[in-house]
Amino acid sequence: MTTAAPAADPVLDPLPLLTGLGSLRKLTGMYPPGHPAIAQKLGELDAAVQAHLRRTDVLRLDVIHGEVHVDGLSVRPEGNANAKVLEELTGLGIDSIHISRGVSPADLHGLSVFLWELRDSAVSAPMAVQLAARGVCHISLARLVPLDTRWRATSWAERPADVYDPAYAESLDLMQGTFESVQDGRELKLDTVRHVVELLIEKVSGSSAALAQILSVKMYENLTYCHSVNVATLSLLLARSVGLDAQTIAAIGEAALLHDIGKTRIPLDVIRKPGALDKRERALMESHTVFGARILVEVEGLRRLTPTVALEHHRAATGAGYPDLGDRRPHLMSQLVAVADIYEAVTGARTYQAPAQPEQACLLLARLAGSKLNAALVKAFVAAVTFFPIGSVVRTNRDETGVVVATNPSDPLHPVIALATTDFARVPGQVDTSLREPSGGYARHIVETLQPPPGLDIGDFLQT
Repeated sequence: MTTAAPAADPVLDPLPLLTGLGSLRKLTGMYPPGHPAIAQKLGELDAAVQAHLRRTDVLRLDVIHGEVHVDGLSVRPEGNANAKVLEELTGLGIDSIHISRGVSPADLHGLSVFLWELRDSAVSAPMAVQLAARGVCHISLARLVPLDTRWRATSWAERPADVYDPAYAESLDLMQGTFESVQDGRELKLDTVRHVVELLIEKVSGSSAALAQILSVKMYENLTYCHSVNVATLSLLLARSVGLDAQTIAAIGEAALLHDIGKTRIPLDVIRKPGALDKRERALMESHTVFGARILVEVEGLRRLTPTVALEHHRAATGAGYPDLGDRRPHLMSQLVAVADIYEAVTGARTYQAPAQPEQACLLLARLAGSKLNAALVKAFVAAVTFFPIGSVVRTNRDETGVVVATNPSDPLHPVIALATTDFARVPGQVDTSLREPSGGYARHIVETLQPPPGLDIGDFLQT
């Protein structure tokens, strides 16, 4: 007969601490010292803290990537109240509160006074110095340095190592120079923009090699200029699939190419920050829509809706989102670019996350359809790119590995693939996975999308 191991101490519920601290901070700002409301809330908070400190010498509350960690263990407190307190604390520049044994109600009250006064002023001295000046002992505050995220972040290239289509390569080079020029305060070169739009319409959006790199998993962190070229290409693909005329397609290409120009006003360390943005960083990032519109309205010769798309591409189809423009729904062109923008973003790598597979991105679009995104445009986009776009590395139910070289519009789940050997050399010929057995069942079907191995040249598989 075995003896059960003693149960581990349960993880502290941070709810009383988070709500108690948030409430005490507000009461401190509303009432004079000694008010009964402050005394009552202070007593409740002190009781919660002391209960924990009877088990350990130090209570450690850390907020990492939006999750609360109590003494190093992650907990997920539910409810809007907790989310509000976390937002307030991180918005003040505080991610870490450590309270050691011996803390008194006076210390907790001093902490609440400090947090209240911090709301409207920047920290001019180290927090420890300011707390000590208020007589606060046994409490330390800190802002978590990127130690917990940057050291574990994956380093991705800034653009494709090898670009298979010359027109796509030229587009990337031209837009890199354009964005860097605007970032340096120089004027946007309209001739360059028009030339790139022409390249995308006439060559890139019809190139299997270029679309293979844009539609499939992107093992690089597509910086703004690269992301913009990709979004423009996908927007053109969608515009053609819904039957828009040539003039409108050209306008969409220009607007999509410049939709993120406002990010030239955002610090690169915010754009590439690994992990969640804090309240201030989030507000700064969201301002790129307004910055972009302001930049573009000053450029003579741009099409009328180009600044509008820059302003609205993060607005939901129902009228929510940012920037706050009331209940006004975004222009249909903005809604179209928004679909391409989300797909391109999630299938690209980030310092804090690996790229999503195309089918995962399509499922995400489907979940957002009807609320954030225009449902009809999502349906058209998924039908155009399919769950297994050209260039995807896939595995079949026969345990074969191959690269998608063509799609079947009438059967999007069963593309044409070029098979590969175990060391990813191409096997001659192609296989149409939509072919059926005499019994009526499919001879093959795709079971998963694979990450392409390092150094794989998709272009070799796309050559007929």
